[in-house]
Amino acid sequence: MYNYIKGLITEISPKYITVENNGIGFKVITPNPYSFVLHSESTVYLFQKVSDDNISLYGFKTEKAKELFIRLITVNGIGPKSASAILASGTVESITKAIDDGDAKYLQKFPGIGPKASQQIILDLKGKIEFEDKAIRTVNMIDVEEALKALGYKAKEIKKILPKLDPDKKTNELIKDALAMMLR
Repeated sequence: MYNYIKGLITEISPKYITVENNGIGFKVITPNPYSFVLHSESTVYLFQKVSDDNISLYGFKTEKAKELFIRLITVNGIGPKSASAILASGTVESITKAIDDGDAKYLQKFPGIGPKASQQIILDLKGKIEFEDKAIRTVNMIDVEEALKALGYKAKEIKKILPKLDPDKKTNELIKDALAMMLR
């Protein structure tokens, strides 16, 4: 499985880009090919789709877009083509908000997404789309997170308070601070 590729964008077409890395040109299907700049060095976040007769690489400008794409294709009736159309027409934030708000009409504006598909997306993904913060976390912060989980706090609650903690403190102090914040 590939995570990303860094390389030179050597070709842009309406459905894909070609990313050259170490003399190899990778054809990468992307929702917005023209958001990339021809002959520029870029990082493209990848998802590899393997089927009986095809291996395809789907590429995205951000990890959040890739994560949302992966979530969308888990929905019954939504394949890579539909998920790409959704991402091509909306922003990650607006799509996520529409799903969490249950806004079926917003989702129906995307090509190939009708009333049934929009309801299925909402049913399957509402409240389940969270993006992992890829910031470097200290061992202490990981320990705090694990301690709070062991005490029965939900990941969403924990995620809200972790950025407010001072990572330079000792683990036991961080846990006390976190618990004080949770009880407010």
